Amino acid sequence: VQLQAFGGGSVQAGGSLMLSCAASGRTFSHYYMGWFRQAPGKEREFVANIGWSSGSTNYADSVKGRFTISRDKANNTVSLQMDSLKPEDTAVYYCATVYAGFDRNFQSPAAYDYWGQGTLVTVSS
Repeated sequence: VQLQAFGGGSVQAGGSLMLSCAASGRTFSHYYMGWFRQAPGKEREFVANIGWSSGSTNYADSVKGRFTISRDKANNTVSLQMDSLKPEDTAVYYCATVYAGFDRNFQSPAAYDYWGQGTLVTVSS
């Protein structure tokens, strides 16, 4: 499994960015795709996830209403639309995936087996 995240950059507070994650190496029918982020000096934290087959989504409270996760089955990509960005959203963002049949907490980074390389998002005030 290979995941490649892209789309990061610098934006002013209130702006928008879209991150994408290209997934390859297998079919992801029964997988969760997640986005996580890690700010300097902080632990990696959950942002959002989506069931590849069901399309069901979950969001961290800190991004609910501002971020939208989606998947494109035809192109094997998962996107994270980030609106109303805040300086506290500044972090390296990672996409990750895991088989959904495991009995795991899918909002925990520890649950995920495959990770992309990360893309930096910087939000200035």
